[in-house]
Amino acid sequence: MDEDSKPLLGSVPTGDYYTDSLDPKQRRPFHVEPRNIVGEDVQERVSAEAAVLSSRVHYYSRLTGSSDRLLAPPDHVIPSHEDIYIYSPLGTAFKVQGGDSPIKNPSIVTIFAIWNTMMGTSILSIPWGIKQAGFTLGIIIIVLMGLLTLYCCYRVLKSTKSIPYVDTSDWEFPDVCKYYFGGFGKWSSLVFSLVSLIGAMVVYWVLMSNFLFNTGKFIFNYVHNVNTSDAFGTNGTERVICPYPDVDPHGNSSTSLYSGSDNSTGLEFDHWWSKTNTIPFYLILLLLPLLNFRSASFFARFTFLGTISVIYLIFLVTYKAIQLGFHLEFHWFDSSMFFVPEFRTLFPQLSGVLTLAFFIHNCIITLMKNNKHQENNVRDLSLAYLLVGLTYLYVGVLIFAAFPSPPLSKECIEPNFLDNFPSSDILVFVARTFLLFQMTTVYPLLGYLVRVQLMGQIFGNHYPGFLHVFVLNVFVVGAGVLMARFYPNIGSIIRYSGALCGLALVFVLPSLIHMVSLKRRGELRWTSTLFHGFLILLGVANLLGQFFM
Repeated sequence: MDEDSKPLLGSVPTGDYYTDSLDPKQRRPFHVEPRNIVGEDVQERVSAEAAVLSSRVHYYSRLTGSSDRLLAPPDHVIPSHEDIYIYSPLGTAFKVQGGDSPIKNPSIVTIFAIWNTMMGTSILSIPWGIKQAGFTLGIIIIVLMGLLTLYCCYRVLKSTKSIPYVDTSDWEFPDVCKYYFGGFGKWSSLVFSLVSLIGAMVVYWVLMSNFLFNTGKFIFNYVHNVNTSDAFGTNGTERVICPYPDVDPHGNSSTSLYSGSDNSTGLEFDHWWSKTNTIPFYLILLLLPLLNFRSASFFARFTFLGTISVIYLIFLVTYKAIQLGFHLEFHWFDSSMFFVPEFRTLFPQLSGVLTLAFFIHNCIITLMKNNKHQENNVRDLSLAYLLVGLTYLYVGVLIFAAFPSPPLSKECIEPNFLDNFPSSDILVFVARTFLLFQMTTVYPLLGYLVRVQLMGQIFGNHYPGFLHVFVLNVFVVGAGVLMARFYPNIGSIIRYSGALCGLALVFVLPSLIHMVSLKRRGELRWTSTLFHGFLILLGVANLLGQFFM
């Protein structure tokens, strides 16, 4: 009797009826002939043929759970999507509106959706990473890291297909981890996913403090006709500056506080408008209230700004490279006064940045579900990674090559390459202003994702209460403020968070899941064990290299 009382379809409100949810785990299809459909005037009873079909589906439902494919109702029992109806207790049937699946995207849309999702703040640190690794070695590492992360992402995408006799159509990667490793797998994937999200929020806070400071300084100087001359930089219309000329040859100079000469306009203004002492705290007044919104749908409308920002950055980099020209000399292992070696021992810093730059593994399954041609998923994923890698190479190589050496040393390239241009540069001012607005709208979205993942697992509710949400947001905002105040180096923040979350979600879990799946099927070979074990060791070495290099 309990089985007969269940609804034929899962209910999600849409329009006047709860008719659009066709979750495969909840769906219990019902079919009636067109002449028996409820019309506007006549309410006819369901036919005997439809009742027989319903009883047949009920019979299969009693044989086994809905997740077992062995005894699932065969295709000839389940009607096609256009002939599915909802059976009412009153004996009438309503036709489902909207179909069984969301609108599918063509391959070109899917490819650029992945590109847009991966293009984040890491692009600002790619030139700095190339400087840390050396020009030649940096290019090699970008290519190799792109290939390795692509393969691991491919393994994540295929992980749901390797599970037999279970409906995985609505699974995400944490569900796969739970299937293979139980609660430990689920919680480990959740924790490392939160590390990547909170790390991104910290980087955003540092960058927003930077962009707000330079934007305000540009406006102040323009209004008050203040002409600032940077203490160390090039002359001419296309100025490039070195904020910290006394660099450490081992590459850690950028960790110093942002209190350089570019911060002097007026004593009173400098006191209240400081990049590290005041701006990070001003942002609390703006962003902390936004994080407490119950829904983030309003901010999701501005995600298109990310694409525009990247396109403008590519234009800016191209224009600056044309104006400045190329300045390259090749010193393979020994540094000189103005140039760095082609191969440097600091290369793990670039690999850490790239781990986060190529990171999309925790949401690739969701993105690919909406691809119209599922058989092209691997091809589209590969093309998206190729596009991302070319974008990183384009920006990184042009900024590094165009950096004017001499008179400036390549060591002057900052973790945020926009810091190598003065606040009076109009084109860079536009870029900073645009990025500031874009990050202001994306930051609440990242906070919403942190809340949904954490609160949903702990309390079973995405918004358990204002106090719970407020305490979480204070913790996240506090982390951003502290880093912006005492360690405003986005390159190091990105590489540490990238190497940490990448260890689990990029290298370890996808490799382990693939090997366990092969072992259960009796298909695990020593070559596969050796290769995937090597990937795991690379992830561990990548993390350890951030602390010792």
